[in-house]
Amino acid sequence: MNARYARKTRSGVVAVAITSVALFVAGCGGEEKPSENKPATTSAAPQQGSSATQGSQEPEEPTETLAVLKGQKGLELAISSAERDAGGFLTVKGRLRNSSESVSAIPAQTSGDETEVVKHGTSLGGATFIDSVGKKRYYVLRDTDGRPLTTIGLDSLGPGKSTAVFMQFPAPPANTTEVSLQLPTFEPATLKLS
Repeated sequence: MNARYARKTRSGVVAVAITSVALFVAGCGGEEKPSENKPATTSAAPQQGSSATQGSQEPEEPTETLAVLKGQKGLELAISSAERDAGGFLTVKGRLRNSSESVSAIPAQTSGDETEVVKHGTSLGGATFIDSVGKKRYYVLRDTDGRPLTTIGLDSLGPGKSTAVFMQFPAPPANTTEVSLQLPTFEPATLKLS
């Protein structure tokens, strides 16, 4: 076989391979219509750092309210869950709501007074809970950059608006079933832990 014939054959094989790959990729990229049997799904994960100015007007799912902390100017924090996990954490979830007829600014004091936490914006980083059985106070956890493991970027809520919030703490011992949740500028409330 001569070199010229071999080169011609190789370039032909390469051209066929490139064409095949191009057709395969084009065939895989076609748009499919969603199956009518499956409902469309969307992800609505809470965004840290987003402003709570708008809040949500969506109907809230009926959930049990464990406690309500009342704040200034119509602000209320309704706690819907306080759950321990296997990793040794206690996650508190709820909704921050403005029950007044005017826009309410989230007080800066809710962030606490630690420099590392405050520099990340208004949050619920000043929240603590007291375990009266163990005689200990627990603070919101922080990551390695000093950001509190809680909802951040809160600034204000319009009249009747609310936003989902969370706070994560180290879990108290298993024999502690009740704690007092405290948030600066809000009245404290007692929580039963699950």
